[in-house]
Amino acid sequence: MRIVVPREAAAGEGRVALVPDAIGRLTPAGFEVVVERGAGAAAGFPDEDYAAAGATLSESAGLLDGAHGVVRVSRPSAEEVAAMAPGTVLIGFLAPLTDPEGIEHLRRHGVVAFAMESVPRITRAQAMDALSSQATVAGYKAVLIAADRVQKMFPLLMTAAGTIAPARVLVMGAGVAGLQAIATARRLGAVVSAFDVRPAVKEQVESLGAKFLELGVRGEETEGGYAKELTPEQQAAQQAALEERVPEFDIVITTALVPGRPAPKLIAASTVGQMRSGSCIVDLAAEAGGNCELTNPGQEIVRDGVTIVGFTNLPSLMAADASRLYARNVSALLQHLAPEGELTLDFDDDITGGACVARPTDEVAT
Repeated sequence: MRIVVPREAAAGEGRVALVPDAIGRLTPAGFEVVVERGAGAAAGFPDEDYAAAGATLSESAGLLDGAHGVVRVSRPSAEEVAAMAPGTVLIGFLAPLTDPEGIEHLRRHGVVAFAMESVPRITRAQAMDALSSQATVAGYKAVLIAADRVQKMFPLLMTAAGTIAPARVLVMGAGVAGLQAIATARRLGAVVSAFDVRPAVKEQVESLGAKFLELGVRGEETEGGYAKELTPEQQAAQQAALEERVPEFDIVITTALVPGRPAPKLIAASTVGQMRSGSCIVDLAAEAGGNCELTNPGQEIVRDGVTIVGFTNLPSLMAADASRLYARNVSALLQHLAPEGELTLDFDDDITGGACVARPTDEVAT
């Protein structure tokens, strides 16, 4: 099976879908891999490393000629889709819930598309769970960004000049990104608290050495592990409790995000106004509008002395390791779809059918 790795064209995207190590594992498994020149440069993987791993390097012209599959991080351009032959397998973050026109475009061109964000969260698919792998990177990077912006040191310091109290960190949402943020902040010496409407995650929070913030609001969990939307009454109670507690913290990291839906507003503008000058909010839900009312997606702003970071692609800021993790996810999916390099698509399979968002029939998995 001939797999093509194009350069990412999206602004600010530094990741690459396959790294040299992954190609070294795929080639013996029956895959031929073609990499566009410069595809891994932004992530620190030069063309020479791909060639040494067994990949064929190609210019952009004619890149997709003879391709059976295309693997990438972000959505392909219309020109790239037009260059794909009918039946070509496409793997990437394809935004099926927010870009239905793009998915329809793939379907019309006969592309068999698999969205990494649609891989079911089941035990058999753990190695393919790109949402979790990239959330791990985002949670880690969020803490480093906050540590750089906040005007306090993270650890307790006892010096001849006096004692410096540790930074107080609040993590909202205890999913993969939130738990990684908790662990990272703790390693840096901060006093960490966390809040989540799902009571089931309390044990995980406390196992990492953080305090679970009890606000008296409890919600349910979906099959995919996300929190169900709160009722208007619960949202009002949550907002009131957070407005009282958030100003206690030097750093707030918000991670409440369900794919395909607007991010819930957890921090009101009035709450930001009560935070101490020099504090910092890192909003990991910025791509969906943000958990903070003042978040400006894609930008970093300062309001009332509080820095609010709304970067929308934190994994790309750590492109090397984010790419390594993503490449393992993509490789696992490829080997599931094409055992020993032979494409075998069983759409009755939970993984194949669940991840497929477009194929050249009227019956498409969602």
